[in-house]
Amino acid sequence: MLRPATLCLAAALVSPAAALAAEPIVGTWRLANGETVTYAPCGDGFCSVVDSGRYKGKSVGRLTGSNGQYVGTVIDPSSDKSYEGRAEATKTKLDLTGCVAKVFCRTQTWTR
Repeated sequence: MLRPATLCLAAALVSPAAALAAEPIVGTWRLANGETVTYAPCGDGFCSVVDSGRYKGKSVGRLTGSNGQYVGTVIDPSSDKSYEGRAEATKTKLDLTGCVAKVFCRTQTWTR
């Protein structure tokens, strides 16, 4: 017979939040200029917050997806403009792309 504590642990391990936390995008990323951004689970996706530098506290978007492939909105914190976005994440690298009209795109590569 399983103890209540064991059941709670088992439920936590298979909960959606636990699955989101294992996603490659979750965590802190370093930009080329040395500033950092953290992606964390929020709702059914992943929200970002600038951790350091002149845009500290601002969001750079919200993405949904899984297994290293994400889509959603990317925000330029310097202008607060939103763009269609996508990201590909591995354990050590995140390629974040923002596009205007799906034609004019710009990609930044961030590292852990």
